[in-house]
Order: sequence, then structure tokens, then C-alpha cells
Amino acid sequence: MTASWKSIVVTAVLAAMASGAATWVSATWIMRERQPPNLHSVVHEKLNLSAEQDRRLDVIEARFAARRPALEAEVRAANRELAAAIAASDGDTPQVQAAVDHFHTAMGDLQKATITHVFEMRSVLTPAQAEVFDAAVVEGLRDDAD
Repeated sequence: MTASWKSIVVTAVLAAMASGAATWVSATWIMRERQPPNLHSVVHEKLNLSAEQDRRLDVIEARFAARRPALEAEVRAANRELAAAIAASDGDTPQVQAAVDHFHTAMGDLQKATITHVFEMRSVLTPAQAEVFDAAVVEGLRDDAD
């Protein structure tokens, strides 16, 4: 291959790499911009919390952060149990149904704990702050449903 062809190939490869990197950066930025703010950012960036509210919310968030991993681990364990039951069965067996029930219970426990946490956070807010908070909760639930 002559030097001019090598230059063309190197230029084409570099252009393709630069194009791919630019596309990835653009897509990442656009997706981040299109996502609604999460509840944590709404609470801590948009509600103008007092120092006392911030302290109380930190306690509530720390308590839930300590509890949530165990709830999520139970959901993952139930999911593994369901996968094993399906793999070991020829159809909808009592073992599969028991695993489905376990999964539903684990997911329900996580959802109930999360809702309790949300309402506990809300109890610290003023009525005006609670309006903004409630709107963010509702928007988040609607976005997850789409």
C-alpha cells in the first residue's frame, strides 16, 4: 500500500472513530436532558428546604437507604428462584407458582416500603413544597408507566 493510500485509510478510520464518539456523547447528553428530574433532585434542588427539613430528610433517606438493599436483594433472590423453577419444570407447576408468589411478595414489599418512604419524606414538607413534591411523584409514576 502506498503512503497516500495509508493516509486515506488512517484518515477514514480516525473520522469514523470521531464520528462514533460524537454520536455517543450527543446521544448520552440528549437522553440525560430528556429524563425528568428524579425525586431526590426535586427535593434537594427545587424545594428550598430549611436546615431543619434538610436534617430530617437526611435521617429519613439514610434509614431507607439502609433498608432498600435487603428488599432489592429479596427481589433478585425471588427472580432467581423463579428462573430455577421454570428451568426445572415442564410447565406451570406448583413450584413455578410458588416462585411467582414469592416474587410478587418481594416486589410488593419493596413497593410498599418505597411508598411509605415517599410519604414519610412528604410529611416534612410545607403544603407548597408538598405540591411540587406530589407533582414530581405523579410524573415519575406516569413516566414509568409509559
